[in-house]
This record gives sequence, C-alpha cells and structure tokens, in this order.
Amino acid sequence: MGELRPAVVEGVLERITYANEENGYTVARVDTGRGGGDLLTVVGSLLGAQPGESLRMEGRWGSHPQYGKQFTVENYTTVLPATIQGIRRYLGSGLIKGIGPRIAERIVEHFGIGTLEVIEREPARLVEVPGLGPKRTKLIGAAWEEQKAIKEVMVFLQGVGVSTSIAVRIYKEYGDSSISVVKNQPYRLAADVWGIGFLTADRIAQAVGIPHDSPERVKAGLQYALSQATDNGNCFLPEEQLLSDAVKLLQVDTGLVIDCLAELAGEEGVVLEPVPAPDGGGDPVRAVYLVPFHRAELSLAGSLLRLLRGTEDRMPAFHDVDWDKALAWLAERTGVDLAPEQQQAVRLALTEKVAVLTGGPGCGKSFTVKSVVALAQAKKAKVVLAAPTGRAAKRLAELTGAEASTVHRLLELKPGGDAAYDRERPLDADLVVVDEASMLDLLLANKLVKAVAPGAHLLFVGDVDQLPSVGAGEVLRDLLAEGGPVPSVRLTRIFRQAQESGVVTNAHRINSGAHPVTQGLDDFFLFVEEDGEETARLTVDVAARRIPRRFGLDPRRDVQVLAPMHRGPAGAGVLNGLLQQAVTPARPDLPERRFGGRTFRVGDKVTQIRNNYEKGANGVFNGTVGVVTSLDTVEQRLTVLTDEDEEIPYDFDELDELAHAYAVTIHRSQGSEYPAVVIPVTTGAWMMLQRNLLYTAVTRAKRLVVLVGSRRAIGQAVRTVSAGRRFTALDHRLARAAK
Repeated sequence: MGELRPAVVEGVLERITYANEENGYTVARVDTGRGGGDLLTVVGSLLGAQPGESLRMEGRWGSHPQYGKQFTVENYTTVLPATIQGIRRYLGSGLIKGIGPRIAERIVEHFGIGTLEVIEREPARLVEVPGLGPKRTKLIGAAWEEQKAIKEVMVFLQGVGVSTSIAVRIYKEYGDSSISVVKNQPYRLAADVWGIGFLTADRIAQAVGIPHDSPERVKAGLQYALSQATDNGNCFLPEEQLLSDAVKLLQVDTGLVIDCLAELAGEEGVVLEPVPAPDGGGDPVRAVYLVPFHRAELSLAGSLLRLLRGTEDRMPAFHDVDWDKALAWLAERTGVDLAPEQQQAVRLALTEKVAVLTGGPGCGKSFTVKSVVALAQAKKAKVVLAAPTGRAAKRLAELTGAEASTVHRLLELKPGGDAAYDRERPLDADLVVVDEASMLDLLLANKLVKAVAPGAHLLFVGDVDQLPSVGAGEVLRDLLAEGGPVPSVRLTRIFRQAQESGVVTNAHRINSGAHPVTQGLDDFFLFVEEDGEETARLTVDVAARRIPRRFGLDPRRDVQVLAPMHRGPAGAGVLNGLLQQAVTPARPDLPERRFGGRTFRVGDKVTQIRNNYEKGANGVFNGTVGVVTSLDTVEQRLTVLTDEDEEIPYDFDELDELAHAYAVTIHRSQGSEYPAVVIPVTTGAWMMLQRNLLYTAVTRAKRLVVLVGSRRAIGQAVRTVSAGRRFTALDHRLARAAK
C-alpha cells in the first residue's frame, strides 16, 4: 500500500463509481483542479456526498496494484464551492430537487458568486431569475433546507456507520429530532424505520454507548427475533426456540433473556399462550406471539366461525334449488358438463357460508369458479371477486366476465394499513370469491374476512400444494386441516385438453414426486448446464433472445425468469443485471439513475419490495410489478406504470423500495401467470430446492417452461418435500371450535 501518512485533499466529486448502501463504502473520482482532466480515485465512506459537491477530505495516500495512486478517506466535510464554475456545477448536479443544469445556469448568471448565499439567506429572491415562479422558488428553498438538515444528520450518523439511504429515512421519520432519537433511543429505529433491522440499530446503540446487557437491548433483540420469525412465515415461536435464538443473537445470559421476556409480556409487547405441539404429538408448547399476529389469529378464527354459524343467509334461493335443473341450465349456457367433483364444489359455494376449493392446474378450478359466479348472478346475487395480486385479479376478471380487484383495493386500505371496510362497515356483497388463496397471509386474510357481511358467502380458491404466502401464516392449509369446520372440495381429475399440455402434466408429475419429462414436448424444455455462471448466461440467452425469436414473445412482457434464490451466480440478483443489459441496455438518449448497486432506466421492469400504504390510491404492495415510464433528473422523480394500470411516482430517495423484476425469486412470483417461464435450477441453490418451490414455478407458466441447469438439482427439488409446517395455531383454534 505504500507509505501511510495523514493528509488533506480538496476537490469536486465528479462521479461515484461504486457505492455499497449497506456500509457506505464508496469508490469515487474527484477533480482536484490539477487540470489536464486528471481525476483522482478516492475510496472510503463518503456517506451522503453527491456528485458536484466540493469536498475537503482527510485521510491517507496509498496505491492499488490495479488502479494506481488513490486516496483513502477517513472523514470529509462539504465545502461550498467558491468559483462561479464550481457553483454552477454544484447546483446543476441534481443535488437540490427542482434545479437541473438549465436552471442552475440561469440562477448563477443572475446572482454570480453570491448565488449560494442568496439561496441560503434570501431564497425568496430566486423569483428574480427569469422562468422561476414563486411556487418553484419555494420548493427550491425547502429542498435546500432539507438537504442541509439531512447533511447534519448524515455527518452524525457517519461516525456510527449508517448508509446514506438509511440516514435519509431516519431524517424523514424524525425530522429535527433525528439526532436525539439516534443518541437516546436507537432501538426505536428498528421498529419505526423500514430498512433498519435490529442489527443496524444495535450497531448504532453500541456506538452511542448503550451497554451490551441493558434490558432495553435484550427486549429489542427478542422482538427482532420474533419479527424475523414472522418474516419467515411463522405466526409465533415456541418459547424455548425464541430463548435460544435470542441468546445466540445477543450473546447474553439465558437468565437475563427470560427476565426480559417476562417484562415484555407484562408491557404487552408480546403474548404467551399454550398451544398444541406443532407436530401434533407431545405436550403443548408455550407460544410467544408479537401482539398484532396474536390479535389477527384470534380475530380471523372468530370471524370465520361467526360466518359459519350465522343464521341469516344473503343467498337463500340456493337452499331449495333443483340442482339437476340448475346444472343443466349451466351446461346449456357453457356447452360443458361439470364433472361430479366440480358440481359438488358449486353446490358447496352456494349453500355453505364459508368453503374452500383447491386443486392443481388443469383440474378445472377456474371453470368451477366461473360456474359458481354464473349461477349466483342468475339469482341476482351481488358477487365480489378478489385476488391478492393485480395480475391474478385481471385473470379472474377475464375468466368470469365480472369485475375483480386486488384484496387491498377491495378493502380500500388506508395509510397505516387500516381498511375502509371492516366489521362495522362490511362489504356490500352476497358472495365473495378469493382466488389464489394460497398467497393470503394471516394479516390480510383477517382484514378480508372481517369485512364479509353476516349471511354472505365466502369462497376461497387456491392450490394448497404451492408455496405458502410470503407473509406469516398458512391460511389456506389451516382452513383445509382435518377436523376443521370449513367444508372443502379438492379437484383431482385432469381434464382431457389439459392432459395434452406438457406444462400441466409435468406440474402434476413434480407434485407427485416424479421427474418432469423434458424430451419430445413442444412446451417444456431442459437445457443442461452444470456451471452456475454458465447457467446464468444461458438463462439470459433463452429469455432475452431464443424464446422471443422462436415463439414471438416479448422478452419484457411475456417472459419471466424465476430463480430459486436471490443470491448466487444464477440467483435473481445477478440475473437481473444481465437481463437488464440484454433487454434495456444503456443508451445515450435514455435517462437513468443510479441508486446503491442498481441503475434504473426508462423501460425497466421493476417490482415494489415493501408494503407502502402511503403510495397510490390504496397503497402499493410488496410484489406489485410495473415498468418505468419516465425519469426526471430535475424533479428527481421516476414514474412506474403498475400491472394494475396505476401510475406511481417515486422520489429518487425512495428507490430502495424498488428492485428490478426481469428475474424474480419463485416466492415473489406467487399469484402471477406468465406466457413463458425460464427457471435456472443449479446445485448452488441446494438448500432451497424443494418440491413445492419447483411446482409453484412451473404452474406460473401458461404456455411454455424452460428449465436451465443440472438434472441433479432438478432431482433434488423433486425428491425434497418441504421440511415441517410453519408455526401457526389457526387450525387448532378452528378445530377446537368445531368439536
């Protein structure tokens, strides 16, 4: 590394070539004014520094075997530029929302060397600049103030090792009290600020001097361990498991953790309740719930039982219907006779208050739903159709010819997650049909069932063999549990036309533990490749070039790559980068915005990665997919047209809510259907390879499946039945009531 000595360098930050959002480590190029266009490479934590800013950096000189001389930054301060050219560059860099290069030019032309002082002290004078009205002047003044305040918070957070995007979020959450919260209540951050987990909050707490064994730390750690469990799909953790997880996480004595858990229960931070052992045998376990999940489980069980036991009926016409006549009328209308198990499902949905219809692809679930809706409408019943995702809702509407919406829109969720429809104000519907019900998590199912009016009928439709919901719970499986009170029909017979589909027959083969047939079919292929990186390259070639060429499909709209994992050489993360290069490459005329490790461009296929109740008409939810339609570097805003045809604006500092969606994990693809699906299956994803994962991926395809990877990995997926159930007690609560 050469000789190390403390030194100071001043210069203008020209561009950031690499930034790790997690730890703030940055590689950047700085113009030190030596002329000749020479730029210096600087490395280190440049949290919050923006291109165009003048920086005074303290650090040390060194050299890199590949990149030559470089400067390692230990800390830096922003110096306002002193030359007209510097000011122009600084303002035009996109640092202040509302000022782009053209407006920067005009402002500097008008105020010259005093420009920054005017913006700082007399921002109202900006109206003197031609083309700047009072509205924009006000916005620029506010953006300047916010930038200054964020910078102050960032400088403080820099010493604690927090990344830029998180510092911005902390500021947005707490404003001027940011520094005080970080210093005095750092564990609040984990609960209040999306993107800050316990580990980041713990690092901050350590830096501000909170003791390792403080009860505040232990209680925050317990809540974090429980919230991690809910992220993994569990509604609770058995007490013993929670204690061992917390001891491992916190590195403190078990006794202290037990005391703090008792304190948390006393403060109503958690609920402890004995439930039957998850495997059905042995003594009951003490379940520890986070309060919202305990409330939701009790409430969902209560709502279902209330509907099932209610005496009123909003569809009384079906009590004494002549079913032979009704089914003959239906067959005449559709030209198709229902199979006996389909007939049973139709009768169940129209006579029982709550029912479940399940079955695999090609078994006629969709046609059965269409029949239920047709008969209900013939008797003038008011039918409401919903599904968890925009794509699934669209498909349901096409299928039935009736309107369908997402569950979120149906309930009109408000900021904060409360629904406009609930027990006090139920939905005006006689029959509510929910498709893709395997995706319903506990919290959403609870909100939905609460909003179903007494006497109305509720039909859940879904494939219980698919992956369970991304959120906590296994609602569909719990509803179907043996000994429960909810009546159900499982369709098992594959219809003749579906038997001709390689996609359908292979889905059923996989589900029964047999290898898919990968030769001699015109809609199901395998490209064998053992190496992970080669698998990624081949996957991109198939998705972006071969399928579009051979089948005439659009690589962005019609082809979806589904990966078992996010990480790894053939994971969704790497594939997104490669697919973006292939489908939406950089062009000089195409505006783009770099954020963390990602670059967003107009035309990019993107997905929302958190529930945000503040966006759009009724929130934008984890898994919503769309396309970037515009990108404004002056207003620092990007617009996404979602698959629900809603235009959603994102400020540049919100881009950590978006990820590219050229490739998504199989978990994230639930409820969506695509004409063609490409699935990389490598031995590198060994831990993830399970039957329901591969089955879910294959059932996402309407016309075509291409597997890319190793036969061994496919064999592993087919053989491995997913280990154990999630920790939920909904089935137990329902069964207990049924006795």
